[in-house]
Amino acid sequence: MAKTLGIGIIGCGNISATYFGLSPMFKGIEVRAGADINMDAAKARAKQYGVRAETIADLLKAKDIDIVVNLTVPAAHYEVSKQIIDAGKHVYSEKPFVLSVKDGQDLQKRAAKKGLRVGSAPDTFLGGSHQLARHLIDSGKLGKITSGTLHIMNHGMEHWHPNPDFFFLPGGGPVLDLGPYYIADLINLIGPVKRVAALTTIPAKERTISSKPRKGEKLKVETPTTILALLEFENGAAVTLNASWDVWAHGHSPIELYGEEGSLFIPDPNFFGGEVRYTKQGKPVTRVAKWEHPFGVPNQQHSEGAMANYRTAGLADMALAILAGRPHRCSQEVALHTVDVMTGILRSGETGKFVNMVTTCERPAALGVQEAKALLASRRK
Repeated sequence: MAKTLGIGIIGCGNISATYFGLSPMFKGIEVRAGADINMDAAKARAKQYGVRAETIADLLKAKDIDIVVNLTVPAAHYEVSKQIIDAGKHVYSEKPFVLSVKDGQDLQKRAAKKGLRVGSAPDTFLGGSHQLARHLIDSGKLGKITSGTLHIMNHGMEHWHPNPDFFFLPGGGPVLDLGPYYIADLINLIGPVKRVAALTTIPAKERTISSKPRKGEKLKVETPTTILALLEFENGAAVTLNASWDVWAHGHSPIELYGEEGSLFIPDPNFFGGEVRYTKQGKPVTRVAKWEHPFGVPNQQHSEGAMANYRTAGLADMALAILAGRPHRCSQEVALHTVDVMTGILRSGETGKFVNMVTTCERPAALGVQEAKALLASRRK
């Protein structure tokens, strides 16, 4: 059996550079082609990264492509993933996996009939900081997790994204755009959600783009941009979620979890690294001793400083899981349950009622130090 699976990418926009650029770090995958409805975009990425530029139809027929990565806009995720599965390819989607539970269940059925795997970002919960938090919880240092808080707050995407329109349309908003990072991490840390409730608002009905090249253009806002939610987990924990694109500054930790024996402060799950802090039974809050997890090691320099970025780890884990016949961590079950939670929050905001989840999932297997090292190619490019 081959030790490497061929990867094709549909959607050669901003996020594609991450997959093209970081994939050589990992075992089990080789990006061989890119496609886009805009062939100029496909050709530009192909030239930049030394792969083939294909039409979408040709990529789906290519015999050397085993997994297709779906990097289209969220509203197209379901239809494109369906095409990929129907073409007999495994699919790995960017987040959010789909925009409705019904569509996700349809993809599950289609994939099961063909014996294909479905995976989805985010894979940041595989990062060193989040796996350290998982290790502390699993070791019992906090006792049973009883409650917690999530804060996803900034002032929106129109200040940096060149084409921010879709962020403010149905299918966008802070819950569906950034929520997957937080909710997938909570599933990783404490398990599936039982029910949710929420208040949702649109404080600003119109926004002004301040990023180039469309600086000064006005955008209509058609989806909630401030959401206050309650999440009740199957293990009994109760967590509050505050997601907003109407906040200029705040002083909250991204994730705080409170257990019977202590409290845990977890960095932004949009990233792989960051400082994990902990306190036990009223003692001073301290930084957890450094854990030598490879996905917490800074590997990129940004304006904010050195950063750990191992996006594509979930895709590599899926490829190696296919080859080994084991479950993959960024699974369709976790992705679909995440969608169930997010859409349930928005539905509760519309109805004013608690919404019970119709899906559940197992916590993905922890990714310890040795398991993470096993995903990395011997020579990082």
